[in-house]
Amino acid sequence: MRQFLIFAILSAVSFQAFPFERQPDGDYRSRRERLAAKLGSGVAVVFASTEAEGQNATHGFRQNDDFFYLTGWREPGAALLIAPAAEARGEQAARPYTEILFLPAHNASQEKWTGPKLSAGDPDAAARAGVASVEALDRMRDALVRILPAPAATVLTELSETGSVPSTVPIEWLRRANAFPNYVTFRDIRPLIAELRVVKDTGEIARIRKATEATVTAHEAVMHAIKASMTENEISATLQFGFMRGGCEGPAYAPIVGSGQSSTTLHYSENSGTLRDGDLVVTDAAGEYSMYASDVTRTLPVSGRFTPRQREIYGIVLGAHDAAIAAFRSGVSTIGRSTPNSLYKIALEYLNTHGKDLRGQPLGPYMIHGLGHFVGLAVHDPGDTAEPLAPGMVFTIEPGIYLPEEHFGVRIEDDFLVGEDGKLICLSCALPMKAEDVEKELARR
Repeated sequence: MRQFLIFAILSAVSFQAFPFERQPDGDYRSRRERLAAKLGSGVAVVFASTEAEGQNATHGFRQNDDFFYLTGWREPGAALLIAPAAEARGEQAARPYTEILFLPAHNASQEKWTGPKLSAGDPDAAARAGVASVEALDRMRDALVRILPAPAATVLTELSETGSVPSTVPIEWLRRANAFPNYVTFRDIRPLIAELRVVKDTGEIARIRKATEATVTAHEAVMHAIKASMTENEISATLQFGFMRGGCEGPAYAPIVGSGQSSTTLHYSENSGTLRDGDLVVTDAAGEYSMYASDVTRTLPVSGRFTPRQREIYGIVLGAHDAAIAAFRSGVSTIGRSTPNSLYKIALEYLNTHGKDLRGQPLGPYMIHGLGHFVGLAVHDPGDTAEPLAPGMVFTIEPGIYLPEEHFGVRIEDDFLVGEDGKLICLSCALPMKAEDVEKELARR
């Protein structure tokens, strides 16, 4: 009943309209050209999500991240072909740089349900889509046969987990339709796109900042609302309302709100418990703004005050968080577990040298996850965690200690950007973090 009343009250509050912010066409064109430079003599074939593949409970239809990164296109069922320029060689003719967006034909029956879609036959289709050329999807086979070089060709596309065959339904359909000559081999394109995605451009950083700003405001709202007898789902609802009020499409991932014993479960998802005085609650939740994610976690005492033991462990986790920040060096530090100059090792060493469990053993083994990950179009964005962190990269620092025997866990997570000058910029640190600051914020309830 209480959750219904919260939604009724929140629904009465007017929202500011935030249109989806697509970046300028030139940004996507630049990414396609940079990808083409990595293809060698290969040809890239990247598919959008289909209507069914892209459906999820949070956003309705959501585009494939790699396809959106290259095109900014949000409609389902499309495909992108990129072929780099090639000089004449033997019997092979020269080829200019080529990019074609293939769009499905109009489906009048489906569009009654999903709204009008752009097709290749529409006026100014290429200009509206922001690409050099648009063709009908059913002509893709002809285009591939025309562009793929003989007597050998490589198609880079999304491969199955075995890394040997294409994994998407459209590619399999093209194979069965003999769209690919028998001299074609396949390579996985995802590592190449991941190399591009790991360094964010100015527009991407702006969108991540907006997602994080909305996230910080939503967490502050929780701090002002939290009290015993509330349910974890009520906290989740407060967070999600805050994200959307701040312009986000919704949460970037399913919110984690774990109180008491559930705070020791890393990816607790039920959010069905009731908050009790004396418990801690871990709130791991963030918004998504124009497809770009944030990722923030705070740990709060339901009563408004940490117990001495909770405060001790909280301070150790925060100390590990701050030790990793202090150790950061642009172009040197990594977030991998076993890599040289690892921030993970810095945080783990701090945990192992500050405080003990109930049996007098070091606390390091109670951090059961890595220290961080990249953030971007996906909350766990692709990227090699063994590579040094460099300007334009966005990543998390999120140490945690989980003590099931003591019925509580603590995690503190923030989003960081490596600035152009190599300095570390915390995007979410406006949210109270020190134990005394958290208690002071909770006292404002």
